[in-house]
Amino acid sequence: MKKIITLITLLVITTALTASAQNCCVKKGQDMRALALNPAFKASHLPPLPFKFDSDKGSMISFECLDSKKGNAYYVPSDEPTTKVLVIFHEWWGLNDYIKREAVRWQALLGNVDVYAVDLYDGQVTDDPDVAAKLAGGLDPKRGDAIVKGVLSKVGKDKLVGTVGWCFGGSWSFTAAMFATNQASGCVMYYGVPEKDPKRVAKLKTDVLFIWGSQDKFIKKYDIDELGKQVKATGHTFDLHVYDGAVHAFANPSNPNYNSLYATQAQNIAVKFLKEKLALD
Repeated sequence: MKKIITLITLLVITTALTASAQNCCVKKGQDMRALALNPAFKASHLPPLPFKFDSDKGSMISFECLDSKKGNAYYVPSDEPTTKVLVIFHEWWGLNDYIKREAVRWQALLGNVDVYAVDLYDGQVTDDPDVAAKLAGGLDPKRGDAIVKGVLSKVGKDKLVGTVGWCFGGSWSFTAAMFATNQASGCVMYYGVPEKDPKRVAKLKTDVLFIWGSQDKFIKKYDIDELGKQVKATGHTFDLHVYDGAVHAFANPSNPNYNSLYATQAQNIAVKFLKEKLALD
């Protein structure tokens, strides 16, 4: 009987330690990957509503990445030659038709700007939360970094670069702004996991707009405020817009819990921000 009790006790302790390691001991820069594997986070993401998008405005392109592999993006060029660029980052579903539509919409909203909607999953797209969790949680940060640096290289050194992303993509929007250094001209994060490594934040060379719903159970206000302090310490602005009662992913039109009013308000603020930063008329 004592042996059985001892074995049960050891099992409980081992389980607790494993859970602690999974939930607490997350390396800096990997918080989005950890969040993607959180069962509650996965359960909060309902499958996107069916949608098919066709447009002659944009097309898929490929580019060289620093890891010697190819990267992909949905490219929407400006009607006229421009030195202004917007780089878009998808949610954890991948570069689906919703994001392609957003690329065309944001190009029209901003005007004389080239838009690149980056594919961080190398062609994989899903509407299954279980698969999305595996894709987001399993993305090698080195591969993600290589893709982002690859698209920035494709953009060229003579361009001003604004970034925008939602949730999973919100975190990568910040990463891209950081990698763009002096080319960076405005970073918009829709409820992305805030960067927690001060050394990485210190590399930022642009202002940040953070959009968040007050009922978001996963992106914590404390972490947002900490990021704000670190961004301001670089000499740049950090503008947080909070939407009272809004849940996580409230601005995603594929989400059954989409809040059209708040999404429109947030979009107007983000467009104004990016137009100012990119010096667009």
